[in-house]
Order: sequence, then structure tokens, then C-alpha cells
Amino acid sequence: MSSPTISTKKRLIFLLFAVSFIVFGLMIRLGYLQIVYGENLKNQASEQWAKDIPIMPKRGIIYDRNGKELTINISAYMVDCVPADIINPRKTANVVAKILNMDDEEIYKKITKKQSVVKVIQWIGEEEADALRKADLKGIIIVPTNKRYYMYGNFASHILGFTDIDNIGLYGIERTYDKYLTGTPGRLIQNTDSLGRQLPGDAERLIEPESGLNAVLTIDETIQFIAEKAALEAQVKNKAKKVAIIVMEPNSGDILAMASKPDYDPNKPRTAVDDEVNEKWATLPEQQLIKEWNEVWRPYPISDNYEPGSTFKIITAAAGLEEKVVTPDSPFYCDGFVRQVKSPKPIKCWRYYRPHGAQTFVEGVQNSCNEVFVEVGLRLGKEKMHEYIKAFGFGDKTGIDLNSEAYGIVSRPEYIKEVNLATMSFGQGIAVTPIQLVTAVSTVANGGELMEPRLVKKLVDQDGNVVHEFAPEVKRRVISKETSNTMLQILNSVVSEGTGKNAYVPGYRVGGKTGTAQKVIDGRYASGKYIASFAAIAPTDDPQIVVLIVIDEPSTGIYYGGLIAAPVAGQVVGEVLDYLEIEQVFTEKELNEKNNKKVSVPDVKGKSLKDAARILGSLGFKYSTETLDVDENADVLEQFPKPNTNVNKGSNIELYVQTKRNETNKVVVPNLTGQSPQEVIEILNNLSLRFKFDGNGVVADQQPKPGTEVDFNSLIEVEFNEIKRQ
Repeated sequence: MSSPTISTKKRLIFLLFAVSFIVFGLMIRLGYLQIVYGENLKNQASEQWAKDIPIMPKRGIIYDRNGKELTINISAYMVDCVPADIINPRKTANVVAKILNMDDEEIYKKITKKQSVVKVIQWIGEEEADALRKADLKGIIIVPTNKRYYMYGNFASHILGFTDIDNIGLYGIERTYDKYLTGTPGRLIQNTDSLGRQLPGDAERLIEPESGLNAVLTIDETIQFIAEKAALEAQVKNKAKKVAIIVMEPNSGDILAMASKPDYDPNKPRTAVDDEVNEKWATLPEQQLIKEWNEVWRPYPISDNYEPGSTFKIITAAAGLEEKVVTPDSPFYCDGFVRQVKSPKPIKCWRYYRPHGAQTFVEGVQNSCNEVFVEVGLRLGKEKMHEYIKAFGFGDKTGIDLNSEAYGIVSRPEYIKEVNLATMSFGQGIAVTPIQLVTAVSTVANGGELMEPRLVKKLVDQDGNVVHEFAPEVKRRVISKETSNTMLQILNSVVSEGTGKNAYVPGYRVGGKTGTAQKVIDGRYASGKYIASFAAIAPTDDPQIVVLIVIDEPSTGIYYGGLIAAPVAGQVVGEVLDYLEIEQVFTEKELNEKNNKKVSVPDVKGKSLKDAARILGSLGFKYSTETLDVDENADVLEQFPKPNTNVNKGSNIELYVQTKRNETNKVVVPNLTGQSPQEVIEILNNLSLRFKFDGNGVVADQQPKPGTEVDFNSLIEVEFNEIKRQ
């Protein structure tokens, strides 16, 4: 055997070094991967063979101020599928479809998708979950979850809001506080192979979800029920488009109740509470249906602007007293017309046909005399008036804990002409939201401090520990304590002696102001469409509540705030103060009035306003009407108190008359045959005709007959039956 050559030895030595170098390099690389980058690679590998199935946490409960549950979570189950683990897709689909009462083809399509995890159905009950467990279907996973449930259906729906299918808040408190209520999701972890199949003998790991925080509201369940009941009664009785009632605690800004009709059930927000509305929705295209849903979900008390009318006189009076341009005893004279301001259309007092004459400022507020408030506004001037309007919070969001709050409409000083200042002083030419107005009136009631409306008091964990507390917030001082006290006395006299008597509650000192305003639609005053309102403070000697009633588009022919809103305010005030156990204290005057000889109210319905005023005046009665545009020869449609009612001598009698028609005093009766009640209401309201309904269904007969020429505001009797439309 020949010995290796020198060249061969050199090649062997080179090969040895080369192999040694490569091995050494691989050792260094292996060490780097194991020591330096090992943890990262381990995590990446874990992600590839570990599969996470999220588990939704329990959403935080919403309580009223006294700890009563307004929402709860119902235990439910979610069904997921791991397509890679399915052995026989067709058989599995048939079994699952039968248990869940679903279409088997739909199930088959889901469980054969090329995805790691597929959701089969969001929610099932305990019985269905047990049936799926017994079926023992490989690849079908039952995950515990929960479903939001609203305890009282449509109760406080515009406050609470609702969640979507994934328990994410969409409206109301559910949306505003979603990040606190949601909690932290848990996980179900499984080990799988490269195809996504669970590894044999794998022990599943469960990371428990963390429940969300609970929200404690300022709402009082009982007071909310009182407001809800009164709002529904007012809507039905007056056949109104909308009704809003807000009850606020003036010293803290706490919302004790906020009711709005129509409303919805958060458990099924896309189904109307009214069956007739559901029938209408069933015929609408998708885009129009979404618009209808949003209209119902939108909280009217914070989202809609309206002209406040005479309720705004509270703000003008407070500003005038604070700036000392007027005192309670300041003399005024009403001759029926505002002569200080040049206007294309004369600005009149509502009682221009029989002017108030000489009166003090307090009497002017009691009489709701427009001339008095125009003079106060002019004395303040547009800059100072605008300053107080903004200081009371108008034209800005209040900061309430709900979305979609409107700003209201307030003109800047440079755009306010003298005539605008005059009309603004008695609540025309300015737009507010109900929440702005009730907050401003609360400022007058609480000593002069503008509070931020509060809906949530605190957030607590599952053990009841307070995580965050929301203290009452004072935005600014608007008027002095002295002015506030004076206003409380004046507003009390409005209810006890003036135009707000229908809100009177025996034993309680109630103050307030009525309002009747013609609606503005598309920038113009809409004929026959009004908003009636009343703002109340009680008790005025120690204010505990401020109540605002707003009735939008009443359609029974009566639309005066003093007649339809003030009684609702009195009802709510009385029930709430009784619930709060505020002691009734009868003054000596009230006790004496009980014992005084009563006199009978004469019947002046059907008489001209001029004749009615003469009859009542001759018997020593006071009288009033809120209507601005009336004719002295207009007929009296209604009166309060009713004829033959025994009242104290000198009591105020509210007269409700037709408004003056600018065009013709005659109306041609339309053909209503085949129309629904809603269509009839709209047609007759647009023609400023009153109506009386009998029966159900569609119009079968009417009196007077179609084509008949009748007087404005005449009564049309409409008979309905169940005949189907052609």
C-alpha cells in the first residue's frame, strides 16, 4: 500500500479544518438560537400549535341610585366549530341543525369553511347546550358566555341604551361607559397539529374572563316610573307626536328621571313597541328603516331643539333682577302692543284685546305679559342678554353623559337686531333642548349655580368597592342667592295666583311657568303645530326637584301649555314629593281658602273672547290665555276650571281660544274615505280642523261630507270600521 502524497495530506488537513469550522459555526448558531433567541422561537411555535377561543366577560350591571338592578346578564352559550376536527361534516351538520332548529345546509357551509375557528351561533340556552354536549360531536365547542337583558323592557330605554350582538354598547349609558362596563375577555386554549386538529391527550387551559365594572346611576327607579307613566298618559291623551319629562335634583344636577315617548325595548330595539308602527316598518326599504330606527333610538330630551316660548321668561326675569334693571315692584303698563320696537308685524301681548294696564313686575310675570318681558330685554341690551343666555348654558352642550346632545341655537350679538331681542325675551327666535332648559331652571332654583347634569354617580367592582366616583360639578355662578330667592317667590305666585294654576299641588309650594310655542319646521312656523310645556320647581321654600314637561304636536285641538302640560307637571310633582316624603304644610291662607265661600264658574265656552272676558270680569274673576295671535271675536273652545265648578272668588280662569287665521276663515272639508287614523290626524291638523273619532280601522264615513265649506277650527266627526283598503 502506497503512502499518501503530500497533496493528499494537504487536502485532508484542509477538509479537517473546513469541517471543524462548519461544525463550530453550527454550534455557535445552535447556541444563539437556544440561548439568545430561544424564548421568541418557543412563543412562535406555541402560537402555531396553540389555538385561542375567546370567552366574553360578564358586562357590568347598571343600577339605579338605590341599588336596584336595571340591567342583568343572562347565562348563555356560544357554539364554535373547529373545521379540521370534524370527522363527518354532513352528519355533524344534520345533528347540530336538529338540536338548534337551524337549516342543516347553513350549518354545513359553516363547519366546512377553511378557517381555524368558525362561529356557528352567538347564543343558545342551557337546554340546547346540554343536548350538544350529549351528542359529543368532535370539533363542536360550547363556550360559556352571557347575554344582556333589560329588566323592565322599554323602561328608561333612552337612558340605558342597548348593546349589539357582541355585547358592545351602541346607545345610551351602555355606549358612553362601554369601556368600563365591558371587562376583560378570557381564553380557552387548546394545542393543535399543523392542520388545526386538537392534539390527543391535550389538557385545555381556561383563563377566566374579568367582569366589567358596575354603574350606579342617579336615576331613581320609582321616580322614573312616575315620569314614564305620566309621559305615556300625556302622549295618548293628547295624541302627541312626542312627550318628554325630566325630573332634576337642582342642588346636585342629578337626573332623577328622564322619560321620552315614543320609546323602544332595548331587548329588541329593532322591533317597535307599537304594533301599527311595526306594520309600517315592514313595508319600508332598508335605508328608510334605518332612519326610522335612529329616530326612535335618539333621545328626544337632549337631541331636539325647540322654541321654549313663555318658559324662557324665567331666564329673562332672572337676568333683569340680577342686573337690577327691574325690581319686583317696578311699574309697567300694558296697552296690548309693544311700541318701543319697530317690526314688520306688530308685536303684541297675548291679551292685546283687553290689555293688562298698570301692573308691577311680579304681576307682569303672573300675567305672562309680553310687554313686560320685552321691556326687560330692551333694558338689558343685546350684549348683556346674550351674556346671560350663554351663562345659563344655552347654545352649548350641558355635558350630560349621553351621546347625540344638541347645542341649541343662539344668535351671536352682532346678528341680534332690536326686534330679535324683543322676541327672544319671551322665548321666540331662540332654540333650546329640554335638558338645557331644565338645567337652567335648576340654576334659578338652587341659589344661582349652573350644575352639570349627572347621570352616573359611581363605578363599583363586583365586590361593591368604589372604583371611581363622579362628584356633582358646579360649572359657574350665574345669579346671586338673593335673585334666586326672589325668583322662587315670584314663580310660586305664578302657580298660586297667575297663569300656572293647573300645576298647583295642595300643601306644597310649587313655582313654575307655562309655555306654548308654534313649531318651527324648515325655518318657518308650521301652521297648526305647537309645543306645550311647563317648568316647575317644588317646594319653592326648599327646592328638591325641578320638573320639565314638553308635549310635542298635540293633535286633539288643545295645545296650550297651561291646559295640557301644567296638569301633568302638578301630577308628577305631587307624586314625586309624596314618594320623597316631603311633608305637606298648609299655609294659613290655604286653610282660610278652604273655609271661604265658593262661587260657581260661569260657562263661557262658545262665546267670543270679548264677551267671555266681560262676563268673567263682571263676576270678579281673573282670566288669561297664552295664545299670542288671537282675535277678540274668536270663540272660546275650552276653559279651566270647568263650568259650574266651585272655586274661590277672584280665581283665575284659563280661556283657550282658536288662533287667528291669516288666510281665509273657511276650509273645504277633504275626502277622508279609506284613510287610517294617523293619516286623518295629519290631514286635519294641516287644515287646522278639530276631529272626533269613532271606531277602528279606516274611514267609512264623515260629517260634514267632503267638499263642504266650514269655518276654521270646525269639528269633523270621523267614523272608522275594519273595511280593508282596496
